[in-house]
Amino acid sequence: MEKFKKLKNEGNDFVKMGEYEEAANKYSECMKLNTEECTVYTNRALCYLKLYKYEEAKQDCDHVLQIEDSNIKAFYRRALAYKGLQVRKKNMAGI
Repeated sequence: MEKFKKLKNEGNDFVKMGEYEEAANKYSECMKLNTEECTVYTNRALCYLKLYKYEEAKQDCDHVLQIEDSNIKAFYRRALAYKGLQVRKKNMAGI
């Protein structure tokens, strides 16, 4: 559990510095240690949104909502992911 907290804190520090790829990697390492901790999924979803990886963000939020069906951050970030996916589809249609 100590390693989990250390990795999560490192991920949080990377987010604060705007290093979203590194932060996502730290959160992914956390998930190998504990798949039930929802905050690392919502945190990684935030990173994915910042990296324009909308499908990945949506998947993380879907996972959280299967565990906690009223997680506000997961609903909000999933909505942002859907919005990003819609914008991408519209842009692709115009090409």
